Amino acid sequence: MRAGQARKGQSSPALLGIGQVLARLAKEFPDLSNSKLRFLEEQGLVSPRRTQSGYRKFSPDDVERLRIILSMQRDHYLPLKVIRGYLDDLDAGQSPALPGGTGRVSTIIPAGRRYQREELIKEAGASASLFNDAISASLITPSETYTDDSLGVLRSLVALKRCGIEPRHLRGYRATAEREVSLIESALLPISRKDDAGSRARAAELSGEIAGQLDVIRASLVRSALGRLTS
Repeated sequence: MRAGQARKGQSSPALLGIGQVLARLAKEFPDLSNSKLRFLEEQGLVSPRRTQSGYRKFSPDDVERLRIILSMQRDHYLPLKVIRGYLDDLDAGQSPALPGGTGRVSTIIPAGRRYQREELIKEAGASASLFNDAISASLITPSETYTDDSLGVLRSLVALKRCGIEPRHLRGYRATAEREVSLIESALLPISRKDDAGSRARAAELSGEIAGQLDVIRASLVRSALGRLTS
């Protein structure tokens, strides 16, 4: 009986307490906290098991699921309702397109990669000088590793360079982005003043929604201006 129980224990995946999960994810998501994990559970995005004493226990799949959620928030600024729909599709055995991205994933693995400098330049088909110009123009923030967002920016800069548009021509874009961030911060001020986990999570979700709406307006204005240019 004991031998059978031992074999069963060896074949079962090890379950982690909330402190172990935080330690495992801290390097990738340094702002992750106990309260944020509890909030994600309250929202039904992750469902850890409970011991008889009520302690949360997370499986390896739970940890990977958390990576997806946190990566989608950090790298794609997606609201929780969009992330929930994406996870529901994964749970149903589908291979949904990544919201805000171009790829499809078929397993519970975060779609966003982290790139070293040379990897990023190679993936984008860029030159080192173009990458350095992007850094100088504040279009890419220097870092030890880079996200898919940085890859998308660098690929766009490669395409724009073929049309004669250099990173130096786009210096004003950084200032425009910072003005939008200031606008979002002003809108979130009433929520941000409440120092609790639920309010912080709501502010993070709402900031993504506002940014998405600003993207829609910006794209419409550009299309309208282009229409006048070509008419």
